[in-house]
Order: sequence, then structure tokens, then C-alpha cells
Amino acid sequence: MDDVLYTGGCLCGALRYAARGRPLFMGHCYCADCRKASGSGFIPFMAFAARDLTFSAPTRTFTCISARGSNAVRNSCPTCASLVFGGPVGETDSHTIYAGSLDDPTAFHPTVAIFAKDRPDWAVIPEGLKVFEGLPD
Repeated sequence: MDDVLYTGGCLCGALRYAARGRPLFMGHCYCADCRKASGSGFIPFMAFAARDLTFSAPTRTFTCISARGSNAVRNSCPTCASLVFGGPVGETDSHTIYAGSLDDPTAFHPTVAIFAKDRPDWAVIPEGLKVFEGLPD
């Protein structure tokens, strides 16, 4: 494993994370849930194996049904309500870190766009991303 360290957290600093190693993938999600959760046209995300992540504090969670029909869990800071990462802690093998929460935003290099079929016309997909209409296989 490459010894790369990604750090980040919420707006107020109460919820922090550290991710070691290379992300499984990086991209933009254009699904309706991500658009509504972010208040934007997409959520920029980085996926990491759960074993490669540590979190500094408990989170406020919100659960809804995902595109796969399973639960989708979003984790926010209980103090400032910043959206920080996805996935139930201790119950999944991976998490999605929301790239806007990175300490160093230049570390984010997206390669995929998912749920492009749900994208509003004004949410532009950057050139060079591999585009998937839904979830990749």
C-alpha cells in the first residue's frame, strides 16, 4: 500500500478523519440524493477501504434508501452539520469521503462520473471523466 495520507474534516473541526493509502476511486456523483444532500449539482467523492480510515468523533447520521435499494448513510458533524463522509461506521468495508472536506483540495483528482443520467443540464461533467449512466459494475 502506498503511504499517502489524506486528512480532512468538518467546518468547525470537531469531526476529523485520516485516510491512509490510495483511494479506491475518485469521482463525481450526480444522483438526486447527492445533489440534495450537497445543495449542488453533484458530490465530489473519494472511496477508501474502511480499514484505511480513522474518524476522531461520533457523527450525526442520516439514512435513506440508495440506488441499489440498500441503506445509504451520510455522516455529518453533530456540532456544525457539515457533510463529511458516507457509510455506516463499523458496518461496511468502504466509505466515501466528500472531497470538499479535504484539508488539501488539490489531492482530489476525479476519474469517474456516476449517475450521469440524473444530471441536470447545468451540472457540467468535466472532460476526461469516465461517464456511467448509473453505478459502475
